[in-house]
Amino acid sequence: METKRGLTGVEKVSYGLGAFAKDVVYMMTAAYVLYYFQDVMGVSAWAMGVILLAARVFDAFNDPVMGIIVGKTKTPWGMFRPWLLAGTVLNAVILYVMFSCPPSLDSRGLICYASITYILWGITYTMMDIPFWSMIPAFTRGGSERENLTTLARSCSGVGAAVVQVLALKIVHSVGEALGGPGDVERIGFRYLALFVGILFVVLTLITCICIRENSTTDMETVSVRQMFASLSHNDQALAIVVTIVLVDIAMYITSNLVIFFFKYDLGGSGWFDNYTIFNLVAGAAQVLAMMGLYPLLRQGLKISNVKIFYTGLAMSVLGYVALLVLSAAGVKALAAFLIPGVLIMAASGINNILITVFLANTCDYGELKNNRRDESVIFSMQTFVVKLASGVAAFVASATLGVLKLSDKATTVAEQKQDFGAAVASSQKMGLRMTMTLVPIIVLVLVFFWFKKKYILTDEKVLELSEQVEKLHAGGKK
Repeated sequence: METKRGLTGVEKVSYGLGAFAKDVVYMMTAAYVLYYFQDVMGVSAWAMGVILLAARVFDAFNDPVMGIIVGKTKTPWGMFRPWLLAGTVLNAVILYVMFSCPPSLDSRGLICYASITYILWGITYTMMDIPFWSMIPAFTRGGSERENLTTLARSCSGVGAAVVQVLALKIVHSVGEALGGPGDVERIGFRYLALFVGILFVVLTLITCICIRENSTTDMETVSVRQMFASLSHNDQALAIVVTIVLVDIAMYITSNLVIFFFKYDLGGSGWFDNYTIFNLVAGAAQVLAMMGLYPLLRQGLKISNVKIFYTGLAMSVLGYVALLVLSAAGVKALAAFLIPGVLIMAASGINNILITVFLANTCDYGELKNNRRDESVIFSMQTFVVKLASGVAAFVASATLGVLKLSDKATTVAEQKQDFGAAVASSQKMGLRMTMTLVPIIVLVLVFFWFKKKYILTDEKVLELSEQVEKLHAGGKK
């Protein structure tokens, strides 16, 4: 068997660039596709809710299928890189087409256009996303090298997502005002941003494909949806964490889908997108710093258990949502005040993102001792699966909220695009938006607390005990 050599600096950088570009594309779609089609192009909010939910559910079930296809691929260029490059090119093209919707289409035409392009975007993104993460064992050695590369890639992904959240809307308005005509500022801005992002995506992924060398003897372990659900039925702790992931993500995604509408229609003002940019910058920094600094401080510095840290994160989120509701209901307009709940919510999200992965890993030892089967790959495949399901549900809730409240604006002139949108929105509409953004996530997080407290039993002490039992099991040569 071919021996894997150590990673070079070029390989590490090139893989990190690919991760960065991949999440730039993902976040542009995740954060702005609802806003683009519903608010800029005028697609029915209800229609967008159905489209986003159906596409994400389909995408979640499509992941294992793509994994099987990649696993059966044999080419002189390896099994992963051909799909990675082909999926990237196709996805970049679809991204540009999706954000280049013809304004002349009628309502049915818009719905068809949004449906087809978004579903195709999801399929082509899966085409490159699955091989991107699955190829890590093909060019790394196990242990610290693989863990360090994964950490680097996840960090680069986070930076890519943050860059889009911070800069996208500002770029859209700047480019749109320079190149667009009356009523076309955001439509033209999104089209050119999609073009730039697509080109960046292809170039950086091509660098990844050229610089990475696959190990030709590597096999890819594939997982079916049936295996996922079978493992859940035999591992009650994995089930407890999967349900927790779904609920936590639904709460967060509802807010992330609606926050742009909150800044536009509730806080309002001619410079609402500047405030939105600053908010994302501060909140995104809080999330990253919480992952890199706050969690290690609580865990290693203060020696607090992971379960208690998780409860702390839930409490921070709820406190942030309460502050957000109180401030908005009191009529506060100062951006600085809203940075406080933004920091609380996003810092908690950063902490809990780490803990969810830790808790999921803990269920592997538990399942091996209980069922005499480890199911590690199956359990971790669930994370992507359920995140996509949760994002679909949250997108539907957000779209339904916009539909009920009738929050939409298609400005016809550049001047109108600079107006105080909040001044034209009724107080009942604003309150409905605030309550959906805050009370619904609070209710969901309270459910998470009681569910997790009742179902999850793997405390730090229990995890250590299970780890020791697994080591003895392996040392004894038993299954």
